[in-house]
Amino acid sequence: MLILFLAYLGGALTILSPCILPVLPFVFARADRPFMRSGLPMLIGMALTFALVATLAAIGGGWAIHANQYGRVIAMVVLAVLGLTLISSHIAEWLTRPFVALGNRLSQRSDEHDSVFSAAGLGIATGLLWAPCAGPILGLLLTGAALNGASVQTTLLLLTYAAGAATSLALALAIGGKVFALMKRSLGAGEWVRRALGVLVLAGVAAIALGLDTGVLTRVSLASTGGLEQRLVEWVRPAPAPQPAPKAGEPLPVEGTMPSLDGATQWLNSAPLTAASLRGKVVLVDFWTYSCINCIRALPYVRAWAEKYKDHGLVVIGVHSPEFAFEKIPSNVSDAVKKFDISYPVALDNDYAIWKAFSNEYWPAHYFIDAKGQIRHHHFGEGEYEQSEDVIRQLLTEAGYTNLPGGHVQPNAKGAEAAGSGDYSRSPETYVGYARTANFAGRIAHDDSWTYTAPAILEGGQWTLDGRWTVHEEDAQLDKAGGRIVYRFRGRDLHLVLGPGDKGKPVRFRIRIDGKAPMQDHGSDIDAEGNGTVTKQRLYQLIRQANGSGERLFEIEFLDPGVKAYAFTFG
Repeated sequence: MLILFLAYLGGALTILSPCILPVLPFVFARADRPFMRSGLPMLIGMALTFALVATLAAIGGGWAIHANQYGRVIAMVVLAVLGLTLISSHIAEWLTRPFVALGNRLSQRSDEHDSVFSAAGLGIATGLLWAPCAGPILGLLLTGAALNGASVQTTLLLLTYAAGAATSLALALAIGGKVFALMKRSLGAGEWVRRALGVLVLAGVAAIALGLDTGVLTRVSLASTGGLEQRLVEWVRPAPAPQPAPKAGEPLPVEGTMPSLDGATQWLNSAPLTAASLRGKVVLVDFWTYSCINCIRALPYVRAWAEKYKDHGLVVIGVHSPEFAFEKIPSNVSDAVKKFDISYPVALDNDYAIWKAFSNEYWPAHYFIDAKGQIRHHHFGEGEYEQSEDVIRQLLTEAGYTNLPGGHVQPNAKGAEAAGSGDYSRSPETYVGYARTANFAGRIAHDDSWTYTAPAILEGGQWTLDGRWTVHEEDAQLDKAGGRIVYRFRGRDLHLVLGPGDKGKPVRFRIRIDGKAPMQDHGSDIDAEGNGTVTKQRLYQLIRQANGSGERLFEIEFLDPGVKAYAFTFG
């Protein structure tokens, strides 16, 4: 129920969003008509169409995307005709004459030329064109739709969001109707207002056709709702509360029993393990995925614990639960296990069976299990490594193991494995695929090859494409050599998950930061001149600033076609 309320409130807040501006003229164009016969059917048509289109965009295939694009063209033509009829009464009479005659025959009521169905039709056209600014609430809804697939819940949430938007537009329409009526009573004002609305309708169509509704208008906001929306999202889905630090000498609570590991699709470095076979051992279960920067930075500690306590009763199990499709390929995971020098058992959880059995939601996540098979502690994310090691030692002591090695591990991590900067103002994780992307400067063409042009100026936190790209749900693939990705970011480190083309051919690239070679700010996967090569599907560390973590302009140009870009992360 809370998520429905959040969806409705997020939709209602769109009246304050700049991306609503191009469709406002379509709504106000009927402000002088009866609300029940004109305004309400139009808003219902708009809400239903948006919910349907958004559902298909999140979960549908290429056919749905193409159908929506053709529908948008038709909708723009229809609404452009509407604008012309508002500007000229002669055009209106000529265009509506056959429809009015047909309506008269059907209804036998010549004094009512407005039709509920025509109003609903305009609503459908508006719904096809409306592209709301992707704030945190809509981002949450579309992400859920993309991850959970087609369902009644998916469509209901999107419909609730659209209903919230329709409610605020209905209020605006009611107020606009009264203002319009007042002006109409003034001598000659009604006709001029009608013509002005026609001009605004045509301007709205032009703005949408040029992509200004999701380009310029997303950056020119008179009343940004992003902060408010983010606080609402955090209220409904708060971040996991940090677990209280265990107090020395006090027993750890029992959180549950260790679930089954039978759902693993494959094991690396070990024969299949079971919960029963691990009784008598202290077990650390580490949920990770090999392109996750947070997981990579935690690995030095997990490896060190496994090595330090392997002869003292500790068994470390890495559960590899993939985020991207390429992380489901066993050979990719096997290569990553070798690259990261992981010698402990790794369960491939491609079906998320173990993930679901633990009711896990995070990467990385550590579950500490005692010798009786009971979960006694957990930790989500990075940090608090000394506390985690103390838990391991406490559980080993409880199990009767003695002469444990002293002190805390101090791994000398380098490259991408080195600890993050701790700068909480750094740019957020940013997905390149359209299912979960945010802060893109411009409009993204779903599953279609498209030529993008990077704007001359990017605001902080914005990114864009340049060149010929095809953007899919979870990646963007370069169709022609010379394409670029540009990001105005903040952070000490910049990482980008990349992969070669479908045939695995290496892709050369060149990095620029503020228009120059990175030199001392280069990451571990490029040289000082900014040159590097994509050879495998993995995370690449491209920037590590030598001094500070201030805002910089990052550019990566690919010298060969075929590369796939998945996600940015920062440190």
